[in-house]
Parts: sequence; structure tokens; C-alpha cells
Amino acid sequence: MRIQSFEDLRIWKETHALAKEIHQLVKKYPPEEKYEIVPQLRRASVSVPANIAEGFEREHTKEFINFLNFAKGSLGETRYYIILSYELGYLTEEEFRVLNARCKNLSKMIGGLINKLKQKVK
Repeated sequence: MRIQSFEDLRIWKETHALAKEIHQLVKKYPPEEKYEIVPQLRRASVSVPANIAEGFEREHTKEFINFLNFAKGSLGETRYYIILSYELGYLTEEEFRVLNARCKNLSKMIGGLINKLKQKVK
């Protein structure tokens, strides 16, 4: 299958699904987090697929690589907020385990795509 848009990318689909899941999950956070962790976690998680989409739409592969690096950074930030949420008791152990593993796997996937694209621009 030929990739024609960012929606065709598996990494975009999976990071988009993660962002949607996090948006649902934070609804159960306590009200005092409405202006603290909740917006930060939402923003960081949405930044991942948004950077993938923006980078894909750029003219040059080097620009796409830069945006994939931004996405990877936002994924690290997302993972931090997941760790913090768990340690503050907002996530169950199972929710934490699954989300943390997904973030680690997605980071490896983004890294793999970056490496593949770097080979292309050499």
C-alpha cells in the first residue's frame, strides 16, 4: 500500500488512538487537576500525532525527521505525565502498565521511522 497521507501511517494511527484514549481517561481525574496535569497530558498526547501529521505534509524529508523528533519528545512528556498520574493515584496499576508500555513501543516505532528516513536522505 502506498502512503498518500499522514492518515495512512501506522504510527500516526496509533499515536492518534493514544491521544483519544488519554482524553477519555483524564475525565476521571479529580477536579483539582483540571488546570494542572489534565491539560498538560492532553496537550502532550495530542502533540505527538499532530507533529507526525505536520512533518508528513512538509516538502522535505529532513523536515519530516525534525517533526518526528518533536513527536518523540512529546511522547516522552506524555509518558512522564502518565508516570506522575500513576504515582498520584489517578491511574490503576494496569492502566499505567499498559499506557507506559504503549508509549515505550511508540517511541521505538518513531525512532525506527526516523532511522529509515535518515537512510533515505544520505
